[in-house]
Order: sequence, then structure tokens, then C-alpha cells
Amino acid sequence: MFTIEHLDALEILDSRGRPTVQAVCRLRGHPPVTASVPSGASTGAAEAHELRDQDPGRYRGLGCRRAVENIRSVIQPAVVGRAFSEQAALDERLIELDGTPDKSRLGANAVLAVSIAFARAAARADGIPLYAHFARMAGIEVRTLPRLTINLFSGGKHAGAQAAIQDVLLVPVAAPTIDDGLAMTFAVYQTAAELIARRYGMRLLRADEGGLAPDFPGSEAMLADAVEAMRLAGLQPGREIALAVDVASSHFFRGGCYHLGTTPLDSGAMVAELEGWARRYPIVSLEDGLAEDDWSHWPRLTERLGSRLLVLGDDFLCTNPDRLRRAIAARAATALLLKVNQIGTLTEALAACQLGRQAGWQVTISARSGETEDDWLADLAVGWAGDQIKIGSITQSERLAKYNRLLAIERETGLPVVDWPKAGP
Repeated sequence: MFTIEHLDALEILDSRGRPTVQAVCRLRGHPPVTASVPSGASTGAAEAHELRDQDPGRYRGLGCRRAVENIRSVIQPAVVGRAFSEQAALDERLIELDGTPDKSRLGANAVLAVSIAFARAAARADGIPLYAHFARMAGIEVRTLPRLTINLFSGGKHAGAQAAIQDVLLVPVAAPTIDDGLAMTFAVYQTAAELIARRYGMRLLRADEGGLAPDFPGSEAMLADAVEAMRLAGLQPGREIALAVDVASSHFFRGGCYHLGTTPLDSGAMVAELEGWARRYPIVSLEDGLAEDDWSHWPRLTERLGSRLLVLGDDFLCTNPDRLRRAIAARAATALLLKVNQIGTLTEALAACQLGRQAGWQVTISARSGETEDDWLADLAVGWAGDQIKIGSITQSERLAKYNRLLAIERETGLPVVDWPKAGP
């Protein structure tokens, strides 16, 4: 049993300089711990509600004082002095206190901060690493480390929409360790930076997640430039290193068409366009290739591409068990992008993770565009046996904190990196 003796919260700033929430939790007989939660820019309509103050005179309405106050005045009196046997018991109480389907009363940012802080405090009380605590929560044994997917180029909402698609990521498919994968990615990133300086006359400016963001003439140029950077770095595209693409199609889907370039595409044409990309480029993962509510065409996308790459749902699924069940029944994807703050508690996120696993799907554990230096995501990806982890680029402290944590876990455990799947389910 874990008895909460103290609970508090603080408004802090994320990597974009916007407010977010940090919770402080102390269990009886143990020192206090903190946990900070991220915030997304590219958000799905079905995500849990992130509570903001809406005061235009302070942080343009983005303040989180209301969420902080909800921890202090609503959650704290309800949980301090109480003993909880496990994470699920605490999360059940948080869900009950909020009482809404989308966490809109207390705010998912408030609820999740407490959920994660409790998990970290429980791990500390048991004297085990956080990843081991997460593994115990999931009822699994940790045997592998997640494969890296690392941001190289950015467009969409992460970079001012100079290109329609959101991110092109590097996947070091041949790297046997986290250490090797980071070194391989560094080589391509530096080569890409030199390439875009020559091609676009751009100095080293970075998008929200650290990706390079020159003025690409179009989305496909992002893919072609990424492959060229791989070759210039002395690596074999598709054999040693590959691409993952976050299309984020919902953000350029208007009036029933996808505005990817100059000619609007209907859903069938969009699937054909993505199929062409998959033939021409070494793409192993395609995220949100269609809009989040284009349900009738996601099964077609999976039918056409699911045998050669991961058909990954982010905004489409929102780490929401109900949407996930529907997608599984429709055979609408082959992989889940898991973002804990899309659903609001660790227990609900684990339920989504387990649903995906039961369906034979891959699971990618993901950070958000607005992150903090807190590194709990690395432990979560290891503890829940994530197949991949998506943190961002290899720049900026809020990203590097998580990569450095993975390096430490790798050194401590000696575990291998999970193999990339040969094909979808």
C-alpha cells in the first residue's frame, strides 16, 4: 500500500515557452518526487482536454493556473492521507474526481501530472527503477529496448507549415544499440544540415521538436533530401537506415479533400500518393496518412500498404481505447502511436497499449512537441516494451534528457534493441 502524505503542483514552462503542469508527490516515509507533463501542437479532436486559463492577458490564454489549482483544491484533499494499493486505484480515483469523458473538469494536464508523480513515487518507495515499476504495472518482463525514430525534417504545425506534412524521421534499422542508433542519426543530421545550407541557403534553425525546417518546395522534397543526406553520410537507405513519415493529414484535409500540393486529392488519390511514396522511398512507418475522421478509407490504406510498412495511428486513435477497438475491428491500421496525455492517466494509456498488443499491432511510445526535461517517457517506453520510441530530434535539452535516459538504461540492463518488424500483421 502507498499512502500519499503530500501533493502539490506548480505551473512551469515547456520547451516552447508555454505553461504546463508539474506535480509533487510524497509517499509516507519517503522523499518527494516531481513529474512534469507535455503538451501537443498537433492534437487530435478526440484527445483528453488540456485545461488552460483562457486569460488573454497572461500567456495569451495558455496559462495553467486553473489546472494547478485543481490539483491543490480538488485532488489533494481527496487523496492525501489515503492509501492506494496500486496505480489503477489512484487513477480510478482521479477519473472519478473529474467525472467527465475527456478530463475537461480538472484538466488532463492536472490528472496526468498526479498519475505520473504517483508512479515515480511508488517506484522510489519500492527501491526499483521507474522502468521496472512500469513493467510491473503492465505485468511483463523487460527484454528489449525500443527502436529509435528520430526527427530529421519538419513541416506542418511543427514548423510553420512551409511543407504540408509534419515530420520526416530517421529510423536506424540496422543499429544494434541505442548508442549506435544515435551515432548513426547524428551523422545524417549533420550532413542534412550542410545539405540544406547549400540547397536552401538556410542557417541552422530548428522546429518545435528540433527538426530542420528549410523552405522545402513541397512535401516530397523532404523525403528526397532525407535520402540524399543518408547517402552523403555514407549509409545505405533502406538497409542501414530508413524513413518514418508523420503525414498529419488532418491538418490539410478540408472540404473532403487533401491539400497536399497544388491539386486537391480525394481520399483514393491520397492513398495512391502515399503508395507512390512507399515505392520510391525507404519508408517503414507512415503516421496519420489519412485524416482522423476519414474512417471509410483507412482500411484501404492499410490494405495497400500494411504489408510493407507500419500504418500508424496518432490523431486517428488518440490513445483512446474506444477508437482503438473500432480501428482494430475495421482493420484500419497496424500500429498505435501512444501518447499518454491524449487519454489522461497511465492506467487508461496502458489499456490502449494492451488492446493494440492483443491485436498484433506495433506500439510506438511518443513524446509531444511541447516537452520538458523530465525523462519519464524513456522509462515508460522500456517498461511497456514499446516497439519504437518517438522523442524528437537529437537536439534540445527536453529531447536529449530522454535519449540520455535511454543510454543509461541500456548501460544498466545490457538489453538489445528490438528488431524492426519485417511486415505488418
